Amino acid sequence: MKKLQLFLVLLACLSVSWMIQGCGSKNYVCSSPDNNIALFADSGKYIITYKNQKIFAVEKFGYDGCAAPDFNFVKSITDEYTMLSGKRSKCENLGSEYSAALSPNIDLILRVYNNGIAFRYRLHGMDGAEIPAEKTTYKIPEGVNRWMQQWCDSYEGFFPLETSAKQQPVPSYSGINKSADGFNCRWGYPALIEPVRDVFVLLSEADVAAKNSASSLWNDQNLESFQVRPDKNEQKISGDFYTPWRVAIIGQLADIVESTLITDLAAPSKLTDVSWIQPGVVSWIYWAYNHGSNDYEIIKKYVDLAVALKLPYVLIDAEWDTMKDGKTIEDAVKYAVDNKIKPLIWYNSSVGWVDGAPTPKFRLNKPEDREKEFAWLEKIGVSGVKIDFFSGDNQMNMSYCIDLLEAAAKHHLTVNFHGATIPRGWQRTYPNLLSTEGVYGAEWYNNVPTFTDKAACHNATLPFTRNVIGPMDYTPCAFSDSQHPHITTNPHELALTVLFESGLQHIADRPESLLAQPQEVKDFFSELPAAWDDTKFVCGYPGEYVVLARRKGTTWYIAGINGTNEVKSIDVNLDFIGATKDVQMFFDNVDGTGWQIEKLSALPKSVKCAPRGGCVLVAR
Repeated sequence: MKKLQLFLVLLACLSVSWMIQGCGSKNYVCSSPDNNIALFADSGKYIITYKNQKIFAVEKFGYDGCAAPDFNFVKSITDEYTMLSGKRSKCENLGSEYSAALSPNIDLILRVYNNGIAFRYRLHGMDGAEIPAEKTTYKIPEGVNRWMQQWCDSYEGFFPLETSAKQQPVPSYSGINKSADGFNCRWGYPALIEPVRDVFVLLSEADVAAKNSASSLWNDQNLESFQVRPDKNEQKISGDFYTPWRVAIIGQLADIVESTLITDLAAPSKLTDVSWIQPGVVSWIYWAYNHGSNDYEIIKKYVDLAVALKLPYVLIDAEWDTMKDGKTIEDAVKYAVDNKIKPLIWYNSSVGWVDGAPTPKFRLNKPEDREKEFAWLEKIGVSGVKIDFFSGDNQMNMSYCIDLLEAAAKHHLTVNFHGATIPRGWQRTYPNLLSTEGVYGAEWYNNVPTFTDKAACHNATLPFTRNVIGPMDYTPCAFSDSQHPHITTNPHELALTVLFESGLQHIADRPESLLAQPQEVKDFFSELPAAWDDTKFVCGYPGEYVVLARRKGTTWYIAGINGTNEVKSIDVNLDFIGATKDVQMFFDNVDGTGWQIEKLSALPKSVKCAPRGGCVLVAR
């Protein structure tokens, strides 16, 4: 089979090679192996087509002074690799690679995959040079449907459906950039657009290295022209320097949701022993008790919850270094370990929010301090760290994150980045990175009332946007209320634990609420995977509704939610699962205020969701 795939890739490359006339020619084509996606030059722009439809334009490649690219075919790409966590355990992708010399010391490397395009720049022959200003620019016309997040350094924002870039800045604790006419002009990844009906493009980036900064999109010069601008990077470069990959995932919604293109483009892991990296579900203190991690008795409650629900992990959050009543973190860790629960503990990165922020601080910044701290954690039995409050996308933050991942791996510690940038493929390069926040998640019920009315629509948007590119520590599933109420139904909340992929799936609710649920719900948590062998998009549209199916071994979990305030009946085609003998279904009761739990002999053809409701099916 692999030989046949490689033959087809080579055949596809040969079939378009005769058309390579130079980028100034309208008939010049760089094509995907299946010929569904192609790029050609037209009137100074580079047009991307999908099944012969013009869908997207790159207005500009490269840097000031670069000539128009003249591409040459380089090689076929066959990616096959294994992931320890994520939407799919066995990943593969087919692509064709081209290159073009933009100037004597700058090359453009272009890959056209069956589900998107990616390109990066190689700067070579450098000798202590400053990194020049990149001019890559995408065209997003006014009137086109888009789900784009206003940039802030924590990536905690909404993805509202809009048809214009003229959005007033939404107040944010981490700052919003305005153009001269007062509109937001900086946008975070990923950015989803629907340029043609039922054809979508998701923009992001991949494979950020220690010498890189991450980038975002700016349209402060022209409303429809979105320039890729890397964040602050004061590194001087010598020899070869590669930018991250600029990525556009292209196709129908199934192609977007199921894509692994971000990790396809990331550097492979160098870890030889990964047996200690184990995804799992976590009991989590903070949602119900903001300052509970300095209270040994509260920590015990969450360890006991993990025991009762057969969860592998407990997270001890901020302020554990100021524990009350003469107890210490070592006492709490020992209690967890003695009960066969793996403890994770929180740290302040001490580069973002420092003054007035929770402790512990300044324990990880210097290499020697980091080594001492992580060696101590390994010794006492801690399994992982949650590191919080970074300060954006600049090169300093990227290098620091990589240092943390490498040091943590040395001491067999998993990592969860919070208050941090979004995933850009590090989950493949550093498989001990099991989750990242970078999302407006359930902890916002603690902060402001905004989330109560927006959550259902937001939840139905995230599988098409943020969660496409990597693990998302949304902290789902709250049956009770925090400081501000939620109005999503119980089955909606349960569905989020399947819809939202995260190698460490933190369950938000308080122990008494979780333990009061029906036995079938408690058993569901005991068996819930946090890493998947396969993911299938069933149906949906951003912000309205979504149904996904995820497989672990031979068991399928099918989850759906309604993002609207109306009753919704959803037709579902689950034929790809095949015959099943045992189906358990969790869904909304008649008035949407509680549970209906049934055993079925076959998968249903449709599901009905209450307003802001949901459903989960477990098929064996």
